[in-house]
Amino acid sequence: MAKQLPISLNGGAKGSARTQFAALCWRRKGADVQVLLVTSRRRKRWIVPKGWPMDGKTPAECALIEAWEEAGVKGRASDACIGVYSYMRMREGEEDIPCLAMLYPIKVKLLRDKFPEWRDRKRKWVSPKKAAKLVKHRELGKLITGFSPPKNLPTA
Repeated sequence: MAKQLPISLNGGAKGSARTQFAALCWRRKGADVQVLLVTSRRRKRWIVPKGWPMDGKTPAECALIEAWEEAGVKGRASDACIGVYSYMRMREGEEDIPCLAMLYPIKVKLLRDKFPEWRDRKRKWVSPKKAAKLVKHRELGKLITGFSPPKNLPTA
């Protein structure tokens, strides 16, 4: 499999759909898989960490950075996108933006108590089935319930 290359940002057409990179943070607890949800800043809805592309970073690296900033996750991101979901990004006093979020799995190795947005967000470990019910976006819920982590992950 080819290694994912960093992206180069050349702007984007205003009014067109925008791309974000999202993190499906997961761990094993015994035989079960759990996923980490965080609350959104304003509406306090359960979401996965996500953010905009960053120049010179791969999509998986962007997802890992967002997982750190929004959830305090230290871990390992997979270069393989497990799916895409769409949503409307609501902005106060401005026009809503249609977004496509590419979802990257992140194997959580460590969860820090203090991270850049720790005062603004709550986080919760839940089963994939419960996570799918808690998130607002049905497409994201289907990606979460369809996620199956690899049995043997290389260390590093």
